[in-house]
Amino acid sequence: MFHKEGYKILGFSLLAFLIINILSYSFIDILWLQSAVLIITAVLFLLVVQFFRNPQRKTVINDSTIVSPVDGKVVVIEEVFEKEFFNEKRLQVSVFMSPINVHVTRYPVNGVVTYSKYHPGKYLVAWHPKSSEENERTTVVVKNKAFGEILYRQVAGALAKRIVNYAKVNDKAVQGDDSGFIKFGSRVDLYLPLNTKLNVKLNEKVKGGVSVIAKQ
Repeated sequence: MFHKEGYKILGFSLLAFLIINILSYSFIDILWLQSAVLIITAVLFLLVVQFFRNPQRKTVINDSTIVSPVDGKVVVIEEVFEKEFFNEKRLQVSVFMSPINVHVTRYPVNGVVTYSKYHPGKYLVAWHPKSSEENERTTVVVKNKAFGEILYRQVAGALAKRIVNYAKVNDKAVQGDDSGFIKFGSRVDLYLPLNTKLNVKLNEKVKGGVSVIAKQ
């Protein structure tokens, strides 16, 4: 299953690679070179296909848990001062996505969207300390019964040139449902209450909509 954000790119890529191979077989008489072009374009197309995959995830919906919004690796767990929305200290948990990870963003909790804002910015590498404040990003806050307001932030990386965010103020957030997409390498930051009991550790690999980040 493919994410809808990839339909145009997949179609364009398939057409481009077909044209390249038609030209290759029309104008190149060397068999091994024709085969090399075919293999290279096939591999490139498979890479594009795997990037836009959208596997079905069976989320165990629970108001007392926070699930990972994305696939990747936990690269940050620390107390920080969140100044865009809360203006207070929060527990930040960041998940880094490599280009080979699924890049669908999912709602980490049930609730109602109370804040959603896009920020243009730079394209520093996603693990850069300033990326959460200076890179292109979107900030979404969901009000949940058990945890109160939870903020998650999609952050573009050096390769990510487009962030897609579906969350709008007053939307109903359903834990595990698609809330956006980030193209080509990035990270997502969660900002949680300081007393949140975490269920993950640094460098742990997580799955979006499945892995429990924290619980009551």
